[in-house]
Amino acid sequence: MNRSSRVIGIVGARPQFIKAAAVSRAIAEYNRKSANCAITHKIIHTGQHYDKDMSQVFFDELDIPEPHYNLGVGSASHGRQTGQMLEKIESILLKEKPYYVLVYGDTNSTLAGALAAAKLHIPVAHIEAGLRSFNRKMPEEINRVLTDHLSSLLFCPTATAVKNLQAEGITKGVHLVGDVMYDCILFYREKAKAIEPGLLDRLGVSRGSYFLATIHRAENTDNTERLRNIFAAFAAISRGNYPVLIPLHPRTKKKIAEIGLTSSNGIRILEPVSYLEMLALESNARLILTDSGGVQKEAYWFRVPCVTLRDETEWVETIESGWNTLAGTNVVHISEAVHKSFESLHDVWEPLYEKGDSAGKICELIL
Repeated sequence: MNRSSRVIGIVGARPQFIKAAAVSRAIAEYNRKSANCAITHKIIHTGQHYDKDMSQVFFDELDIPEPHYNLGVGSASHGRQTGQMLEKIESILLKEKPYYVLVYGDTNSTLAGALAAAKLHIPVAHIEAGLRSFNRKMPEEINRVLTDHLSSLLFCPTATAVKNLQAEGITKGVHLVGDVMYDCILFYREKAKAIEPGLLDRLGVSRGSYFLATIHRAENTDNTERLRNIFAAFAAISRGNYPVLIPLHPRTKKKIAEIGLTSSNGIRILEPVSYLEMLALESNARLILTDSGGVQKEAYWFRVPCVTLRDETEWVETIESGWNTLAGTNVVHISEAVHKSFESLHDVWEPLYEKGDSAGKICELIL
């Protein structure tokens, strides 16, 4: 007798597209190999990231199936954006009646999908569950905590994430599966290598000759003092032989224009880059500076030192390894962290979050 599980996946932001690519590919592979059971997978795109450079390019490049539903919510305040998503997702779930709703990470799309499903008594499966920064001022922290407490299946990337859930009394349905982003690294790294020569040549840089920076979190972009400090630090560290390349998030680009920040000779602001371009830039950088959780991990996998522009991180293992340094947004601390990375030889490197089969495990557990 054939069995089928109807699953709705909800995405809305760039990191979720990357994770969804791994899961969609694993579902397709699982269905090809399985004679007796299958997963019917449909995608809802909330439209949280909506322009071509932040959305469509990822679906095209990563071969993600086109969304069955595109809600077109766009930018808004947290409450308005989440409320609009909740209303629209609910109507789709009532129509589709899935067995599971898959949500990814910690965005407003994540919380809206989890809330809509839970209120309709549809089990929620949370990919990247259990992460904690323990900073409740971060909207992402609120989203991930609430989502975890609404979820029936909690797919954790790290043992620390499992312990975080245990501390909150969540033990049922918790599974340590590893990180689906590493699945993507393994699958796409050769494609990224193929575009490296052309990309680096176009930017006028070579391997190890530049720093790469990303800034997107609201705690930095919405705080004028923190944002000014970050750019002051970039100006200071770029006075050497290493320009700072910044593929700029649209929200950050708008903010720096509002407060009158300008780039110096050593700071090069780029348009948003695709996933493969980002992998190529990361793997060839001398150092990475970021407030992104995903980029912290990718830096580690590529064995590139990282300086995190936050006061805390969910990916504590990268700090403990010595490859990542928390610097906050203090100019002196950032500069010191950069100099420290040059002094360290980083001879010790051990696999972190590396399984490469996380999405396949998730498919099996859903069934």
